[in-house]
Amino acid sequence: MNQKGGVGKTTTAVNLAHALALGKQRVLALDLDPQAHLTTALGVDAATPGMDAVLLEGASLLDYRLNARDGLDLVPAGRGLVNVEHLSEGGKARGMRLRTALDACDESYDVVIIDCPPSAGLLGMNALFAASELLIPVSSDYLALHSLSRFMETLSFVEETLRRPLPRRVVMTRFHTQRRLAREVRERLAEHFQDRLLDTAIRENVALAECPSFGETIFEYQNNSHGAEDYRQLAEEMVASQWH
Repeated sequence: MNQKGGVGKTTTAVNLAHALALGKQRVLALDLDPQAHLTTALGVDAATPGMDAVLLEGASLLDYRLNARDGLDLVPAGRGLVNVEHLSEGGKARGMRLRTALDACDESYDVVIIDCPPSAGLLGMNALFAASELLIPVSSDYLALHSLSRFMETLSFVEETLRRPLPRRVVMTRFHTQRRLAREVRERLAEHFQDRLLDTAIRENVALAECPSFGETIFEYQNNSHGAEDYRQLAEEMVASQWH
């Protein structure tokens, strides 16, 4: 999650999910963005129902999961997902619907990855209240730092509501190794987040931008690219640290 757009949230969600599945993890991916970019990036029709039925009607996640790749299941966004933001009844329980759905899921997955919209609305709150850890993609530009500062204020509110800290990791995306600004941004993040900044940085790679239009992950579209190399490394780093 990150409230700033264009930082590679969906790119990271889809390719990290597939990298983990290729590494023999059993993965469930949830598309919580009404734009359904995660759904289309995996080659599934954006109109396919899924999270809309789960969050609006109380349907089971298992009833709407699709097998997207070996070891990787997907619950699509669904056309009605945007209506979650307009829920006016239910009080605090409105933000706990995803957590309730996950608690009721009796299928065993090693990892559940939630792709979030670029906002901290009701969908975003559902994701944060359900998550055991937050992965924040941050692009290597000055505005990304400004947006991240505001996002930290939102997280403070969530932690007060949960009455517990929400573990977080930061991964740099769209990283230009030769640009001084990118290196300066990384230095600032390292100062602020210290051991929460992941060693792996996702380099700028045109193949990462191209593959969703084919309904393919980077490992299917260009397996020998920098993008594939970086997301494999990110998955290995996450597994090695056991997500904590």
